[in-house]
Amino acid sequence: MTVIEQLKHEAELLTEPLAQEVLDFLLYKSDAYAAIHETMAGMSDAGVIDKKTMREFDEACLTPVHAFSAPDIKALREREEVSQRVFALYMNVSKDSVSQWERGLKKPAGPTLKLLSLVKQKGLSAIT
Repeated sequence: MTVIEQLKHEAELLTEPLAQEVLDFLLYKSDAYAAIHETMAGMSDAGVIDKKTMREFDEACLTPVHAFSAPDIKALREREEVSQRVFALYMNVSKDSVSQWERGLKKPAGPTLKLLSLVKQKGLSAIT
């Protein structure tokens, strides 16, 4: 399951209007990119554009996901000036998970990796 599929699955658990708003916020760089991407996805579904072109729109419109090393995660948390426990609450994981990421024992994946990317780009306030 891709990160996008995981995010869509988790968003489906929310109420419908809220789910789409959360999904758009997490997936797209901006509202304009969301509109462009959704239009192009419709065109792709109709066979008007090919898969290669759609992949190019994915790259242009979707928020990129980055790999994070242990020092990167710790630096990100410290930049936001929060404890491991508070950071864990924002990320919806346990404090032990954050500790293990920062020590390099485990690596974040899926939706958590997407949230870390958003925090890196826009700050912790972007996911509150």
